[in-house]
Amino acid sequence: MPEDASTTAYLDLRDAELAALRAENATLRTQAGQLLQRVQELEARLAKDSHNSSKPPSSDPPFKKPPPRSLRTRSGKKPGGQKGHPGATRELVDEPERTVIVPLTGPCPCGCERAGIAVTLLPERRQVTELVIRREVTEYRTVAGVCGCGQTHRSAFPDGVSAPVQFGPGVSALAVYLTQYQLLPYQRSADLLGELAGIAIAPASLHTAVTQATRRLAAPVQAIQQALVRAPVAHADETGLRVDGTLHWLHVFSTATLTAYFAHPKRGGEALSAFGLLEQFSGTLVHDHWSAYDRHTGAHGFCNAHHLRELIGLQEAFPNQGWASRMIDFLGQAKAAADQARAQGLAALPPCDLEALRHRFEAILDHGERVNPARTNPTGERGRIKQSPAYNLIARLRRRRDDVLRFLADLRVPFDNNQAERDVRLPKLKQKVSGGFRSTAGAEGFATIRSYLSTLRKQSADTFQSLVMTFQGNPPMPRPG
Repeated sequence: MPEDASTTAYLDLRDAELAALRAENATLRTQAGQLLQRVQELEARLAKDSHNSSKPPSSDPPFKKPPPRSLRTRSGKKPGGQKGHPGATRELVDEPERTVIVPLTGPCPCGCERAGIAVTLLPERRQVTELVIRREVTEYRTVAGVCGCGQTHRSAFPDGVSAPVQFGPGVSALAVYLTQYQLLPYQRSADLLGELAGIAIAPASLHTAVTQATRRLAAPVQAIQQALVRAPVAHADETGLRVDGTLHWLHVFSTATLTAYFAHPKRGGEALSAFGLLEQFSGTLVHDHWSAYDRHTGAHGFCNAHHLRELIGLQEAFPNQGWASRMIDFLGQAKAAADQARAQGLAALPPCDLEALRHRFEAILDHGERVNPARTNPTGERGRIKQSPAYNLIARLRRRRDDVLRFLADLRVPFDNNQAERDVRLPKLKQKVSGGFRSTAGAEGFATIRSYLSTLRKQSADTFQSLVMTFQGNPPMPRPG
């Protein structure tokens, strides 16, 4: 072969090898970029806890974590009560149950006994508040007598006194209060009554009281639900619940003065339909953008506390997400503007201020989209590709902008969904204490009683005395709002 022909063949072979190496290098670069993204996403997932995601604090690892980022800024004031604060202290009661006159004792320097001196009562009073727990047994006896006409008459026991020995309304009310409001297990509640009050009671008797309370409180809870559907703004949330060894869900629908719980095996649309309140509700629904709540045809308000935790997670896991820091600052400043306008008695931010905040919101999202472009499928591959968490968050914030910023357009709508999250926190504690419910009826009874007691608590009513009146046959009706 001529020399020039062999050189040409060599060059062609070299060019082909270089092209193959370049193609392989490009493929490896693409794979390395994809793997790097995957590693970052997995590391971000492992780093999630309650301060940068929607995970509950109970799931946090035992080792030290970074402090949660707060929206609060330094006020410049010293800690504690401020100057001019009225303060509060315990007041003396006008009619104490017992009064002790402290006598004079011991000898006078002159040698006389001070006990024989005539005394006058001084105006200074000091009181000691003590707790007295005791059992009080009331015995009923009937009588019989013969009328002058010869007919025998016999008195009857009062209504409700039907057994030789039974518990009164106060004991039944305390049983419900301890197990359903203070969340004590049945056995520990029975132990408490036995040790402190000398009342021997079986856990089964406590359960019977709870069943009776569930039935007696059906009407007040129905009134609470009807008042909720007429509210202009309401909150919704749900949390997992163990019932008979399986996962159920406890749903809550609430305001600052009303609470309704509902237990159901499902989390989504089927449960909400069975609950029945969402379909009747026409106001603004505040929630954490769980897709099942989109069946609500009225206005929505998204929980921005959730958005802040997602943004903090992106900020900590990915160093190039500067837009996330800007969005965190924006949401904090927007909340401050809403709080200030609310304090001034406004119903919404002025239109010019609202438009300026919306424009700034969109500009931050534009920045985020430039940093996080949509992922595309490699050549030859089909199917939907998984987008990055940052891209998905940006898309959601843009698509539901009006719902995210609802707290600016309508100052009745809060910045977050903390109301509903607080309402599910204590029922969740019930499961941690007792391990779950043994039956669906038990979970449904807990939801009914807890709806009533939570509402009374929000309305500053006496929950225990209300339970006593419930077992007396006259449960107090909560206010409608």
